[in-house]
Amino acid sequence: MSNPYYPYDTYNVVYDLGFEVYQFLGGIVAWLIDLILPGNPVSEWLMSDAVVNAFSIIILALVIFLVIFVGVLISLWEERKVLGRFMDRRGTMVGMKGFMQCVADGLKTFMKENTMPKKIDKMTYMWTVSLIIGTSVLVACMLPLSDRFFIVNFDSGLLIVMALYALAPFFILVSGWSQNNKYSLIGGMRAAESMISYEIPMLIIVCSVAVLSGTFNIGGIVAAQNESMWYIIPLFVGFIVFFTCSCAESERSPFDLAEAEAELVEGWQTEYAGMKWGLIMLGDYLRGFASCAMISIMFLGGWNVAPFASDAVNGFLPEVVQLLKGWFVFFIMIWVRVALPRVRIDQILNLGWKVFMPLSVVNLAIAVLLKVGGVF
Repeated sequence: MSNPYYPYDTYNVVYDLGFEVYQFLGGIVAWLIDLILPGNPVSEWLMSDAVVNAFSIIILALVIFLVIFVGVLISLWEERKVLGRFMDRRGTMVGMKGFMQCVADGLKTFMKENTMPKKIDKMTYMWTVSLIIGTSVLVACMLPLSDRFFIVNFDSGLLIVMALYALAPFFILVSGWSQNNKYSLIGGMRAAESMISYEIPMLIIVCSVAVLSGTFNIGGIVAAQNESMWYIIPLFVGFIVFFTCSCAESERSPFDLAEAEAELVEGWQTEYAGMKWGLIMLGDYLRGFASCAMISIMFLGGWNVAPFASDAVNGFLPEVVQLLKGWFVFFIMIWVRVALPRVRIDQILNLGWKVFMPLSVVNLAIAVLLKVGGVF
């Protein structure tokens, strides 16, 4: 690795590229400054270790966010095309087989009037939606595309992701209250209580995966599956529960009652218009994209092609492998949306507390027995 100041021991191809780019561009700027103002300390500061490291990380974060943003747009395009096929129609056809429809919708939403009700708590109204979107972006950026394509590599990476997930119910509830609208308040309450009922089983299943792999580190979980088997086999119950909870966490049908326009006008998003509403929708898809990535990492071997595959096989475009697995999981989510009708709020809560909570505990018990028995 060319940069000795990188904070992690593992190689990161995007960080290394950002380091080389800044070394080149920053060196030109520093040379020009030193040429115009000889002896100026600014040129030395621009090429100092701390500044080079900071700008390399910024370039890394921007590249990864761009990749994730394009990945989310492809997920949106995938949903429209797959829904069209299920409904015996062609789906969107605007440019590049319909992909440009996503871009057109974003531009259209951006140009819509950004209205705001008068009798609202303005600070809470704006900050809560910003935090909802911000945490969705953080969750998506916390998940690596491979062991060489990531922003952070914490030993407790999965726990941090779940902690960011856990903030959403609070923000949504407060956002619904701040709009001074009874429909928004009811939608916020429904969203918060349903999210809480599904996040606890999700956390228990994350612990089950950590028991088998011996770590909360995302790269360690993927490596452990490559040395044994994909965890979808021994933890199939946990896979089903986590997949269903991910659909509910992302507010996807049939668990989208909190924002179902047929029942609650638009749920907790009623008073958000224009680009604010568009960013909320983008945040939902970001959480859905992150949930599919987590399922791929925890149960489908992540960016590795198959268990016991050679380094040469697993090292060939691992980022593409991870994205393809995530889009495959998202395809199943679309299939569930088409096949199942929307359920009532009491059915959603009963499913979370009375069905998935016991099943997640059973899944944890299976993981403990397999670990104690020496199978993993």
